[in-house]
Amino acid sequence: MSTYFPKEGEIVRKWFVVDAAGLPLGRLASKIARLLMGKESPKYTPFIDAGDHVIVINAEQVKITGMKAEQKKYHHYTGYPGGMRSEALDKRLVRKPELVIEQAVSRMLPKNKLGKQMFTKLNVYRGDKHPHQAQKPEVKVLA
Repeated sequence: MSTYFPKEGEIVRKWFVVDAAGLPLGRLASKIARLLMGKESPKYTPFIDAGDHVIVINAEQVKITGMKAEQKKYHHYTGYPGGMRSEALDKRLVRKPELVIEQAVSRMLPKNKLGKQMFTKLNVYRGDKHPHQAQKPEVKVLA
């Protein structure tokens, strides 16, 4: 008997809407990463992208616990001498809250081509409106 692997046409991808309001950033990101990888599906296979599409709304209302808002820094190197740029989490949440959730989720996905493909199924929006009504997304409650 051989091991069953789902074929490309057998994978049915669902669309989920996740409301980030009041949820801790790390727990939210880990649950979103599980949905993107397909670990919630019975057809999960580590080397096949069988995950679902995820739409995150209310990104600016994500909850940050402890002292992380002031102490956590995001670093970026421009490539030039002395080009290290740093930004605190609270300032990044004001400027671009979508990026905070996207980076938290992307760092929980595999670091290869498959992880990049999984990450393309994530859509994060600042407010409670999104342009994906045509896909008829289901509301997913992550508690």
